[in-house]
Amino acid sequence: MAPLKLAIVGAGPSAFYVASRLLSLLPPTSQHASKLKIHLYDRLWAPYGLVRYGVAPDHPEVKNCTHKFEDAASDPRLRFFGNVNLGTPPPISHTLPLPMEALFPYYTHVLFSTGCTVPILHPALPPSQFCVPALGVVHWYTQHPSRPAPPPLERISHVTLIGQGNVSLDVARMLLTPPSVLAKYDVPKPVLDVLERSNVQHVSIVGRRGPLQAAFTTKELREMMNLPDASMNPIDPKFLDVSGTNLTRQQSRTMQLLQKGSKNKPGTTKKTWSLDFFRSPTGLTTPSSRESGEKARLTLAHTTLDGNDRAVPTGESSTLETDLVVTSLGHRAEPSAPWYDPSLNHLRTLSGRVVDAQGRVVRNVYASGWAAMGARGVLASTMMDAYAVADTILRDHFPGEDVETTPKSEADAAADQAQEALGGTETVDVLPKEVDLDAVPPEVEAGLRRGLVTDFADWKAVDAEEVRRGEALGKERERMVWEEAREFLAQVRPRNA
Repeated sequence: MAPLKLAIVGAGPSAFYVASRLLSLLPPTSQHASKLKIHLYDRLWAPYGLVRYGVAPDHPEVKNCTHKFEDAASDPRLRFFGNVNLGTPPPISHTLPLPMEALFPYYTHVLFSTGCTVPILHPALPPSQFCVPALGVVHWYTQHPSRPAPPPLERISHVTLIGQGNVSLDVARMLLTPPSVLAKYDVPKPVLDVLERSNVQHVSIVGRRGPLQAAFTTKELREMMNLPDASMNPIDPKFLDVSGTNLTRQQSRTMQLLQKGSKNKPGTTKKTWSLDFFRSPTGLTTPSSRESGEKARLTLAHTTLDGNDRAVPTGESSTLETDLVVTSLGHRAEPSAPWYDPSLNHLRTLSGRVVDAQGRVVRNVYASGWAAMGARGVLASTMMDAYAVADTILRDHFPGEDVETTPKSEADAAADQAQEALGGTETVDVLPKEVDLDAVPPEVEAGLRRGLVTDFADWKAVDAEEVRRGEALGKERERMVWEEAREFLAQVRPRNA
């Protein structure tokens, strides 16, 4: 059987889960072990994607999955190449740009685990200095290499979040938690400095539907209720009356929390927050500049639910004065990515296999995680999807051979039947069948020599140094930006020019 040399585009959780699954199913003792090579590419210089640059700093337990990823990276059959931007327009200036066509000739298989990196914007709320996507705020407090500017919190007293998912609650919690509490976590010092100067007094969290339809989890809501220096404004009692309604377990727990209210009672704290249900933005009137001291005016249509639980306007509206609107309405994949389907907002796939616009399966090209499913689910669901895709890769490459995979799920079997209905075994080829197992594009090799491209040994050195610096400050770690990391690596691991 021919070797399986896999390039994974993206090095976030889904990518590492697929790699870990493949390596474990073809262990060093396997007869096929020597036929497997995995190369992970990411435009970020550090691995782990959303685990490093999306998880809220005060949720360190979520990052425990990196131990499993480190185990996978210790296998010599896996290599990581960071700071390489493949194909799509580079959003980060210091990356090594590489066309996708330069990658394909070196691999027999390619997996897209690129996630959903583009925020969905509200049509009535164009971006401005008064309206920004939540992703930019998250990237600011996690020190993402895209380096968004910090919000001018010293001149902001009221923030309005549009959307009632966990990301909204993460942002609200970061704005309302005392910096002294956040200081022990993985919050970079420049971020803490901005939070120290913050004048934010109230955060409104706006949703177009009611508490039973809100997307946040009970855990996130409980954390908001327990904020040490903030209290929740009372909710209109009519929204809390669920008598005669059959509730799910999560809905019951959510309603119990909302009915009980926050730990700090209204009127006892300087900082406050609110859940504003049944409100949908229709426009934002902004002052000429922030220097004027005037607030923006957010127009909100009042809504109710129709028979299908969809939000529909009642005809009433109100206006909310605010200093900053942060939209948190979900994300989509990069539209310029290969095989992107605009009707889906992610890549076109069938049981993990990429499908072109004509319905043909692109041979040996796969997608996993949010790139394949859209921006939904948590790490556990991402892991299960990644394992299923890894199993599909092995079944496709070793048909009929004794390679251990889990039995096909009903969904996978149905997808395979759907593939047959779309044209049976009709495929289109973009990858070679034979390649040099150890070769990588020469641009990447040159980038490694120059210190522009990072490998996993580089990351381990940076990781240890960040933890060391953090310990000196009494916190989880103190993060480096790219310029610091590159200078540090030049000292500890000199490279040839």
